[in-house]
Amino acid sequence: MAGLTEEQKEKKKELAKYKRKVVELAGVVHDIVEDTIWTDYDKLPDLSEQIAVAMKEVNAFKEAHPYLK
Repeated sequence: MAGLTEEQKEKKKELAKYKRKVVELAGVVHDIVEDTIWTDYDKLPDLSEQIAVAMKEVNAFKEAHPYLK
C-alpha cells in the first residue's frame, strides 16, 4: 500500500470487507453444490440474490474510489 494516504488505506481495507462478503456467499453456494444440492437447492435463489447485491456494493464502492481499481 505504498504511496496511499491513510484514508486511502482505510478505504482499501473497507473494500476488502465488501469483497470478503461476496467470497463467503460464493463459498456457501459452492458447499451446497458440492455437498447438499439435493436437500438445499432451494437456498440457491436467495444466495444468488445476496451475491448480486453484494457485487453491486463492491462495484459501487470501487467506482466511488477509483484509485482502488
